[in-house]
Amino acid sequence: MSGARPDNMPDTAMVLAAGLGKRMRPITDTLPKPLVQVAGRTLIDRALDMLEHAGVGTAVVNVHYLADQMEAHLADRVTPHVIISDERDRLMDSAGGVIRALPHLGDAPFFILNADTFWLEGETSNLERLALAWDDATMDILLMVADTDQATGHSGSTDYRMDADGRLARDRGVAGGVIYAGAIVLNPRIFDGAGDEPQSLNTYFDAAERKGRLFGMKMDGAWITVGTPDAIAPAEAVVAAHGEQCDAG
Repeated sequence: MSGARPDNMPDTAMVLAAGLGKRMRPITDTLPKPLVQVAGRTLIDRALDMLEHAGVGTAVVNVHYLADQMEAHLADRVTPHVIISDERDRLMDSAGGVIRALPHLGDAPFFILNADTFWLEGETSNLERLALAWDDATMDILLMVADTDQATGHSGSTDYRMDADGRLARDRGVAGGVIYAGAIVLNPRIFDGAGDEPQSLNTYFDAAERKGRLFGMKMDGAWITVGTPDAIAPAEAVVAAHGEQCDAG
């Protein structure tokens, strides 16, 4: 499924896993959302499995809600090496969580993954394809994006329009638009001077767009988001169908 490892393949990643998971209640009354299982595999392990498959060595995982359960679950994970970024004191939102974890992530471009979305690969590793598409000279942020017909569990509209060069412009609901699919490569220079306070990655997406430095890479395969309890069954059906295809091949 994968070719040669890209020379500029990031070796570190941030997995955003600290959210409250309110829309997943009542399951998340007693379980953090990243530990919800889809087809016998937790969401957090699915994210870490994708990083492992791509050869990423270190994953920083932030924790807040029911953090003890998260730490206990991740304690036995060997590959990638997991570092916990503790947000028990204050939920930092997406960008704030990344900024707090920067000492563990290094100065080179790194991946960010959402813990409540995952994908089933097509012919190639999407993280490897993100690395190959990354151009530090022209990009600040590169988003993995999906067409609506690749998505399961997505109830909203499209997020961006993408031009022939891959440059993104926010345009919700535009015909032929794409969905942000929960995986990123970015250069941490975009956080220079940022304070240790809750803040959203959307602020940084918009800043990169204004500079013409926000790009997208169309994913290969099927993208799945699990936001509510009734999204689990459709997700498991897609996983089962994907497995049958793999077995048949």
